[in-house]
Amino acid sequence: MGFKVQVGPAQIAIHQGQTVFVTDPDGQVTWPSKRGLYFRDTRVISAWAIYANGVPWDFLNGGAVTANAARIFRTNSDFASEDGPIAARTLGLLIGRHVDGGMHEDVDITNNGQKPVRFNLEIAIRADFADIFEVKSDDIVRRGRITTVWSGKRQILRITYRNKDFCREVLVRTGGGDGAPAVNANGRLSFEIALKPGEAWHRCLIYELMDGERRIRAPRECAHASKYSKHAVEMDDWQRRVLKITTSNEEFYRCYNQGVLDMAALRLPLNGTDRMVFVPAAGLPWFVALFGRDTLIVSLQTMIVYPEFGAGALEVLGRYQATERDDYRDAAPGKILHELRYGELAHFKVIPHTPYYGTADATPLYLIALHAAWRATGDRTLIERQLPNAEACLTWIDKYGDRDGDGFQEYETRSTAGYENMGWKDAGNAVMYPDGTLLKGPKALCELQGYVYDAWLRMADIYDELDNKRRANALRKKAAELFKKFNDAFWDEESGFYAFALDAEKKKVLSVTSNVGQCLWSGIIAPERAALVVKRLMRKDMWSGWGIRTLSSDHPSFNPYDYQTGAVWPHDNSIIALGMRRYGFAAEAAMVARDISGAASHFLLNQLPELYGGLRRDELSFPVQYLGANVPQAWAAGTPFMLLQAMLGLQQDAPRGKLYVDPALPDWLPDVTLTDLRLGRSCFDIRFWRDGKETLFKVMKGKRNVVERRSMLLSGNTGAHDREASFGREEVEEHGRHA
Repeated sequence: MGFKVQVGPAQIAIHQGQTVFVTDPDGQVTWPSKRGLYFRDTRVISAWAIYANGVPWDFLNGGAVTANAARIFRTNSDFASEDGPIAARTLGLLIGRHVDGGMHEDVDITNNGQKPVRFNLEIAIRADFADIFEVKSDDIVRRGRITTVWSGKRQILRITYRNKDFCREVLVRTGGGDGAPAVNANGRLSFEIALKPGEAWHRCLIYELMDGERRIRAPRECAHASKYSKHAVEMDDWQRRVLKITTSNEEFYRCYNQGVLDMAALRLPLNGTDRMVFVPAAGLPWFVALFGRDTLIVSLQTMIVYPEFGAGALEVLGRYQATERDDYRDAAPGKILHELRYGELAHFKVIPHTPYYGTADATPLYLIALHAAWRATGDRTLIERQLPNAEACLTWIDKYGDRDGDGFQEYETRSTAGYENMGWKDAGNAVMYPDGTLLKGPKALCELQGYVYDAWLRMADIYDELDNKRRANALRKKAAELFKKFNDAFWDEESGFYAFALDAEKKKVLSVTSNVGQCLWSGIIAPERAALVVKRLMRKDMWSGWGIRTLSSDHPSFNPYDYQTGAVWPHDNSIIALGMRRYGFAAEAAMVARDISGAASHFLLNQLPELYGGLRRDELSFPVQYLGANVPQAWAAGTPFMLLQAMLGLQQDAPRGKLYVDPALPDWLPDVTLTDLRLGRSCFDIRFWRDGKETLFKVMKGKRNVVERRSMLLSGNTGAHDREASFGREEVEEHGRHA
């Protein structure tokens, strides 16, 4: 067995709520860079460095010890003092940080030498108050004024940014430690240090954050006590309540467990209709905000793990549902938002994110998530509360989603600052013809049609529950018409695959992309064509061995290092795998799951990033990071949950008091035990294991008659071909060598 290469960005990131601190591995923030302390979409610290008599400290080791705490160990290099030279490695420096609203920072110095030492410890702090959009795009414009005030008496450094009625502040309090008071000079906080051999010095720096008149306080406890904080207790409690697994496959266990930890840390407290609810933030550092598409997909991924995310997402997103047309924000009545921001650019409407509605898929996904949350919880009041929002979504789909009345969903921005692309692949270069030429709108992506088809069928089920048979039947009729229309217009007989999209002239765009795989999840693929779709997705140009690429490597636009034209996205693969399973392709779904699980084992902490390079896997390769990928990222963290659902065939039906399973564990995952799987108010422990080629199960806790084996196959699906027929003997054998 070869060496295992560990992959990941060279940084330390800690976070809680809307506060994120990203540093270099040595705990500093180098200027210029994209790192710093971010609060509500504003970078409130853009540079941080520490010196001994003006000389930088040497870095030893450092890292995040929890999602919101870090420790960094450093030592001195040679430097001169007024009492003589101080040899390298005489002093030990420990920096501890703890984010919980604001940030608590501990600085500890120990004299490990045999002589007394005296020197000045200096900490340089700068704040540019740049909007996160400008930091990300490397285009920072100063619009307001920064002032700095030092109070020696109160030992507070106040750095303030004002631009008209927009204000952000950071207050740095120095206290809770030893020695003389600090002074502020030459842009640095300076502390006089005098230590006898073996003595230690400690000082706390407390960073409080201001959003206008609203103060966000920092923890008063030192970083080493962060594990006892209220936030830590809430995190532990959340992890106790979610679905837990045990398995003999350590690799998949670590991937799953890290997903739980990441999801716990990414919980974002937001105001619901009449209470505070938690929804998942999209990812660090750029997307610690409310998103429509991301939040809904994560809610679907976590439905078997923590169904409350779904209910919270529906409530918050319903609160912001558009009620009028606003072209600058790409809003129209009934539409679900894309992104809500709080920074300076949004405040002055330089960008339309107040919120911005430039997403074509969040609205049907809202309906899909509503149905899934109801099926997981059995809460009829949930669908009754959200029904007005759901009906507004249905109206938007018909009136605005279908721009020209042809029965398909299309998008095109109406905003001067809007997005060119409004599917999940929203990069400007993500939608292209086979020759690489970019499409211009309106564009009808294949997966949008699938989402609407699925949403209509799910809403028909909801209307059945509400005894509105007329509405239910009408939606089923519309879904059947869309199914036929889609399979006529998007299928290409010559290539044996579905079109990526229809262009403005309703011509097929035959670029081979992963989007078609998501149509399996929606169920809009004709069953007799499913084997061809799966086989095409698993050919070498699409299947990298680390997962399915976003774009075929045979396409002229393919770039394995580009955002959405060749990279591998874990969440995309989880949706595709669940779709494969719905059509009976359990072996292929398990292969995708193993690819992603194997990739996770190479990333630091087994933490799946937002995406990674789409390079071909071989015996000596490892996944290659995408520079700038969000880590952690919510729908990457949710990936193992959906992969597990695919392999176990979990189907929640709380309204009817049933939990259906259709397990098909692969040989690499011979056993899985679920603990605290919730269905409505019931809780189950279930053990699954392979017995020959079959997968058996036993209910260890909970009512056994509630859990039944039922096929995941779609109604009318004749099932999959055997694995070698659908996938190809050569590819199967190659996967076995690389796995």
